[in-house]
Amino acid sequence: MRGIVFTQSGAELTDELEVRAPGPAEVLVRVAAAGVCHSDLSVIDGTIPWKVPSVLGHEGAGVVEAVGSEVGSLKPGDHVVIATLASCGLCRACATGHPTRCPSSLGNVSAPFTFRGAPAFNFAGSSVFAEMTVVKEVQAVRIDEDVPFTVACLIGCGVVTGVGAVLNRARVSQGDTAAVFGVGGVGLNVVQGLRIAGASRIIALDSVPAKEDLARRLGATDFVDASREDVVARVREIVPHSPTRTGGALGAGGVAWSFDCVGHPDVLRSAIDVLDWGGNAVAIGIPPRGSEVRVDVNHLAYVDRGLLGCRYGSARPHHDFPLLVELYREGELLLDELVSLVRPIDDFAEVVAAMKGGEIARGVLTVA
Repeated sequence: MRGIVFTQSGAELTDELEVRAPGPAEVLVRVAAAGVCHSDLSVIDGTIPWKVPSVLGHEGAGVVEAVGSEVGSLKPGDHVVIATLASCGLCRACATGHPTRCPSSLGNVSAPFTFRGAPAFNFAGSSVFAEMTVVKEVQAVRIDEDVPFTVACLIGCGVVTGVGAVLNRARVSQGDTAAVFGVGGVGLNVVQGLRIAGASRIIALDSVPAKEDLARRLGATDFVDASREDVVARVREIVPHSPTRTGGALGAGGVAWSFDCVGHPDVLRSAIDVLDWGGNAVAIGIPPRGSEVRVDVNHLAYVDRGLLGCRYGSARPHHDFPLLVELYREGELLLDELVSLVRPIDDFAEVVAAMKGGEIARGVLTVA
C-alpha cells in the first residue's frame, strides 16, 4: 500500500505500508482525496512533536471498504468524510454536545499501520495520506455520493475549523464586526463563516497580498497587507471606536471579534489589540508548545474583553458536516473556490512548495 510516512528524515512517499483490519467499532476507509493542511507541515518541520514513523494526513474523504462487527451506522460502499475527532461518546463532554472537550479525543495515538514490517503510528487519529486507513466509527461521517471527494475532504479539518470557530465557538451575531488574521485554508473559512453569520465588516489580514482577491470573493469587505501596514492602526481606522476617535481608553477601538489563524504570539497579541470594548479574540492557530502572549489584564477586565481558545471549530461532526454539505449545495459555502491545486499523491512535494510560497488556498491530493 502507498502512503506518505513521516520518519526521522522527513516525509517520504512509500509503497511499503500495510494497514490492519478494522476492530469491532472501527471502519476501514479507502481514501479518495486528502487536503494538505499546515498542521501536516508542522509535524514535518518539528513545530508539532510527533512519533515516528507515522502516516501523515488528517483531512480526508473516501469510501468505506469494511466495517467492524459492532458498527451499525455505516456499510461498505458508503461515502464518508473523516473527522479527526475520535471522541468516546460517553463522557460528560460528549453527552452535553461538546466532543472537542472529550479527554479521550486528545493525543489519541495508535499504530494501525506497519512500515517496512515495523509498527507505524497514525496522525490526528486519521492518517489519510494513504490508500486506506482505519478510524473509529464515530469519525466517519456519511455524505451523499454526488459530493466531490476533492471538496468533501476539506470539510474534515480546514472548513469545519474555520466556519465552526465563528458559528459554534464565537456565535457571531448579525451585524458584528470582525478581523481575521491569516487567510490561508482555515482563515478563508473563518471569513466564510462570518459572511454566513451576517457580519457587517469582515477585515482580512495577511502578509501575502495575492490572497486579497479570494478573501474578498469569500466574503471579506476589507483587506490589510500585514507586510506593509501597522495592522492594529489600520483596523482601528476601518472600524473606529467612535465617530470622532479611532481609539479610546484602555486600548479601545476596533472590532467585536478577531480570529488568530496563524498561531504566533505576536499575531495573537495584535488580535487582542484590535478589539473594541466588549470584543473577543479567538485563538485558532497552533504555535509551538510553551508559547505565551502578554496582555495588560486591565485591558480585559475593565471593559469585558475576552480571549477564547477554539479546538477544531468546537465541532460536532455528525451535526456540522451534513450542515456544511447543505450550505455547499445551496451556494452559501464556497468549497470549489478553495481548491486551487489538485495533484496525485506522488506530487506531494509540489503541493507543499506551493503552500509554503503562499501560491494556493488549499492543495488536495488524489490518493486511490
